[in-house]
Amino acid sequence: MPEGHSVHRIARQFERNFIGKRLHASSPQGRFAEGAAMLDGRDAVSVKAVGKQMFLETEGDLWLRVHLGLYGAWDFAGEILIDPTIASANGRMGQTNQRGTDLDSPILDAAGENSLASIGAPRRTRVHVRMSEQTKGLADEGTEWPPPIVGQVRLRLMTDITAADLRGPTACVLQTPDEMLATIAKLGPDPLVGDPVANEERFVLAVRKKSTPIALLLMDQSVVSGIGNVYRAEMLYRARLNPHTPGRDVPEEIVRQLWHDWVRLLAIGVETGQMMTMDDLSPTDYRAAMASRDDRHWVYHRAGLPCRVCGTEIALEEIGARKLYWCPRCQA
Repeated sequence: MPEGHSVHRIARQFERNFIGKRLHASSPQGRFAEGAAMLDGRDAVSVKAVGKQMFLETEGDLWLRVHLGLYGAWDFAGEILIDPTIASANGRMGQTNQRGTDLDSPILDAAGENSLASIGAPRRTRVHVRMSEQTKGLADEGTEWPPPIVGQVRLRLMTDITAADLRGPTACVLQTPDEMLATIAKLGPDPLVGDPVANEERFVLAVRKKSTPIALLLMDQSVVSGIGNVYRAEMLYRARLNPHTPGRDVPEEIVRQLWHDWVRLLAIGVETGQMMTMDDLSPTDYRAAMASRDDRHWVYHRAGLPCRVCGTEIALEEIGARKLYWCPRCQA
């Protein structure tokens, strides 16, 4: 499932490419036809991400709420601001991009130029990115426009030069301003939204009053927004915290440490496009970690392998219908 950093990055793409422009909306699949008709012809006014959900405001006080869930993703095509992490996923945003990003390999635009060589320095380039497994590679300036519909597209949003196709979301609904605010009110704090001090206090209070295991609390979007399976496992390991510890039994200073770690890791994820959870890597190790999950995490997806610190076999169990990875010794 996409975690919080992915949704914030998607919101950035909409901010750069759609806000202030007239939207052309359609529902090729037909399941959002009525909503698309209401969006069609409106200007995009603003966009924001809160945890795993994105809210796109259009003129007339109409909001589009999208929750990608387990299978949702956005495919971008046309003239877009793109960086290597987006290019490595062929324009698809919303999945965890665990395939990694090879920072040493050239990423070529439609003109065959290596113009996307560094994170944080996106360039506006005319590209047509792969929309699905059925179509291949990049095309030139003569690429068909608008791009052909491939697969089950719930919602297509277009400007004159950019297209975004939404597939497989858990939620794709229109809301009034009051409904949008009510949805956000039910979500836990997001480090990138609202007052930092108030957010920390909300998180500490929510955790410390519950007997639920901390591993479940970190995945509860009403307690804290944006954390998924990867960040949950890595944060607990970084804190050397047993995942079964009831929230109320976690010392307050450790709860605050978890929050500060989430603030830091989310910022890194948004900037790099990868869930980088290992610190103080050499330049060579950093590039390897960006390119491969195997070099990027302490415990996630390392069941049966030795802990990087103590050598104990990393454990795998199921909790809350999700896989949990942890070190029984470091997190005793």
